[in-house]
Amino acid sequence: MNRREALGLMAAAGIATLHGAPEGIPMRPLGRTGEKVSAIGLGGAHLGRGDADAAVRLARTAIDRGITFMDNCWDYGNGECEKRMGNALRDGYRQKVFLMTKFDGRTRDAAAKQIDESLARLQTDHIDLIQYHENIRMEDPDRFFAAGGALEALVEARKAGKIRYIGFTGHKDPAVHLRMLEVAAQHKFHFDACQMPLNLLDYHFRSFAHQVLPRLVEQGIAPLAMKTLCFGAIFQSKTVTALECLHYALNLPVAVVITGMDTMERVDQALEAVRTFQPMSQAEVAALAAKTREVAMAGELETFKTTARFDGTARNPQWMG
Repeated sequence: MNRREALGLMAAAGIATLHGAPEGIPMRPLGRTGEKVSAIGLGGAHLGRGDADAAVRLARTAIDRGITFMDNCWDYGNGECEKRMGNALRDGYRQKVFLMTKFDGRTRDAAAKQIDESLARLQTDHIDLIQYHENIRMEDPDRFFAAGGALEALVEARKAGKIRYIGFTGHKDPAVHLRMLEVAAQHKFHFDACQMPLNLLDYHFRSFAHQVLPRLVEQGIAPLAMKTLCFGAIFQSKTVTALECLHYALNLPVAVVITGMDTMERVDQALEAVRTFQPMSQAEVAALAAKTREVAMAGELETFKTTARFDGTARNPQWMG
């Protein structure tokens, strides 16, 4: 992708190529929904680490400092992460955020049950964005659209005002995401968002950035970046810094860069990345990516792609229903 193509994608996605106002976090459009969210989002899985009260304070601090996008999932910490998020969003904080969570159910009944459980844990009457979690198998798109499948529960939930927008996630292979888009087109269904790994290793190996991201922008589906630091594994290579990783992700035409924050230092790091971000040229991106080329090619540090370590639905098939 050259500079003209990159800037074209950013323009198509409605993303400003200049840094936002110093006093606040830049807001980016969420695809064609009309919503705007903070360029950096709070990763919900990390809220399950450590003390529950500390997690609530951390989430509220992030919101007070301008982070509006909240990520979570029905299965994170066996529900504990959603509970902590729900506690953090009390006392008026719910109105300040765009709340996203995910579900694992592949059947109508399983998905409907998980949506209701998430609503209860999050202490809210609606979820802004609900996402079909772990689209990691070639048959997962078929399960989503099948008669009696998850989509039927989502349509009912949206009619009832329980959810607003619908997306899907996955961390395994760009081919599975592309198949989901193909099957969606066959059913004349438009996803509002799509979450995927986007990092300086992905640039070289099974690249969601190269294969999936342009399709999402073209279709007006909001791209959500995750695993931008590869759970810290990228630092084993001693090739790039956290700020370089976050700047790379922010340079992509994504709606939000979701990053884990389990300490106040990680909150500071995320905000510093936004504050110091400047759009990069093609040459600058290429030079940055070149640092990780050698360690990226075998996928050894992106274990979510090459092993079953992060495949929660594989270890717990009962979650799918």
